[in-house]
Amino acid sequence: QVHLVESGGGSVQAGGSLRLSCAASGSRSSINIMGWYRQAPGKQRELVALTSGGSTNYADSVQGRVTISRDNDKHTEYLQMNSLKPEDTAVYYCNAQRRSYYSAANIHYWGQGTQVTVSS
Repeated sequence: QVHLVESGGGSVQAGGSLRLSCAASGSRSSINIMGWYRQAPGKQRELVALTSGGSTNYADSVQGRVTISRDNDKHTEYLQMNSLKPEDTAVYYCNAQRRSYYSAANIHYWGQGTQVTVSS
């Protein structure tokens, strides 16, 4: 099993910054993809950023404003968010994926979510 614990959410004015953290424990060595998703009220869950094979891809809506980094000693991934907009208001979820021995599809693990609220 992989366990993910998120922190760092909160309320911020438009143009401000937040740094979200995702601490991973369990079978960490089996993880080959990590990323962040978000879900706003009444909206579908959407991808924010995804890291695979040493490269990171960002959604067009956050391109240039967010950066993923890692602290391998702490087994923690960070999502640095700058120039925040009211449209960024959502619950943010850490995501980890690994291959399955029994299926072609990856196994997904999710954090509990952390609320980000951006006021105008």
